[in-house]
Amino acid sequence: MQEADDRALDHYLKPDDSESDPKPSIQLFTVSDSVDTEALLANLSETLASANAMLSALAFGLDGSRRYVALGVAQMIELGALLANKALDRVELRT
Repeated sequence: MQEADDRALDHYLKPDDSESDPKPSIQLFTVSDSVDTEALLANLSETLASANAMLSALAFGLDGSRRYVALGVAQMIELGALLANKALDRVELRT
């Protein structure tokens, strides 16, 4: 019985030496830690503006409830852009 307990503890508590190489990251895109906050916020603001423009163009080609959903999402993107722009204003004030 003690041997079974020891094997169970070893299985869960001892590191597995068979995999010496770390698994490669499956993350496709990364943001460099060296990018400053102002640049991050500026890119976020531009990305949100682009998404809003694309979704607005799409929304006007739709009818009924689908159009309302697309316009609602566009409004949420616009609110996110307002928040990003306010944060960017605050970062610019500190420099």
